[in-house]
Amino acid sequence: MNKELIEALNVLEKEKDISKESLFEAIESNLVVAYKNNFNKADNVTVTIDRETGDFHIYSQKEVVEVVEDSVKEISLEDARNIKGTYEVGDVVNIEIQSKDFGRIATQSAKNGILQKIREEERKSLYEQYFEKKNDLVTGIVQRINGKNISVNLGKVDTVLMEKEQAPGEFFRPTERIKLYITDVTDNGKGPRITVSRTHPGLVKRLFEQEVTEIQEGVVEIKSVAREAGSRTKIAVASNNENVDPVGACVGINGARVNAVVDELRNEKIDIINWSDNPAILIENALSPSKVVAVLADPDNKEALVVVPNSQLSLAIGKEGQNARLAAKLTGFKIDIKSEDQAKEEGIQYVFNEEDYYDGEYYDGEYYDDEYYDDEYDAEYDAEYDTEYDDEYDDEYDAEYDSEIDEDAAEE
Repeated sequence: MNKELIEALNVLEKEKDISKESLFEAIESNLVVAYKNNFNKADNVTVTIDRETGDFHIYSQKEVVEVVEDSVKEISLEDARNIKGTYEVGDVVNIEIQSKDFGRIATQSAKNGILQKIREEERKSLYEQYFEKKNDLVTGIVQRINGKNISVNLGKVDTVLMEKEQAPGEFFRPTERIKLYITDVTDNGKGPRITVSRTHPGLVKRLFEQEVTEIQEGVVEIKSVAREAGSRTKIAVASNNENVDPVGACVGINGARVNAVVDELRNEKIDIINWSDNPAILIENALSPSKVVAVLADPDNKEALVVVPNSQLSLAIGKEGQNARLAAKLTGFKIDIKSEDQAKEEGIQYVFNEEDYYDGEYYDGEYYDDEYYDDEYDAEYDAEYDTEYDDEYDDEYDAEYDSEIDEDAAEE
């Protein structure tokens, strides 16, 4: 029986990921409960279980007395000396109790307590296992379609993919394997409750991490993701190695890597752009595939004015504003897009020479904002020039001129 106990505990530890030590402790505590249910006391009982053999012993500690008043806690001197002749009054004797002496109710209670502990440990183990997978990918098997919600088996637990977490246009069939992004894991007392999504931007990020070796190795980094599930996603990537093209790494040979992600997302369009610490360049990249004439970015207020060719205005904004909306999410800037004609009509001046724009003639480390071009700024600069520079220059000139006149007068 003890050998079978150890084997059963080993199986539970392996299959349900339950600590064997916690099960030993559960058995010990419930044997104490069984003793209490049988004898109505438990403050004088100890239980030990050998972790290797499974042998267990239950001892009742009894005090040696002349006259026994409580047989559960006391033993007569005569009975104690029958066990060991050296016992004296006041000594404590360990009397072994056989579990078979327990009544049926006490035994059943101990059994139920052990089973309850096993269930609690199993729930705890499952919760910890899936809590570690929060904000990560899991693969599930579609079990059944419940109206517009989908029941999915994740291996050891089931979850429900709610309608709001499904990308528009996606359809699934029973037994189909799908990848899900875990957004939350909670314990509701009956086991872990796992919230999953197919619309979260993190799903795209994790899919690329699985497909792109350079991301796994830390050579390429995904800096930002903006997504409208079922339609289009934009991701910005950067390389920590100047010899590695981050966009090319994510696309893969003949588009193999990005196509694998697109297939998993049911043909959702994906734009991959280069990340830049320069907001103007980043915003221009984010508005791809539209061409950009100039970007006036204000990093302090997270606002940007973008000027595009007249023919590119619709493309820059995108269908129902999607391209501009995704670019704003990707960069974190509020983006206002104008055509060249609109910019001229509104009197907006902007840098149009790309070579000068990027080489630094107009860029001095402080990103652009409209104040640079405001009349107010020009007037302020002119006033400063007149009062400080002109006056100072005039005083120096006058002094020099006066000295020359004095010298001429002296010679004469």
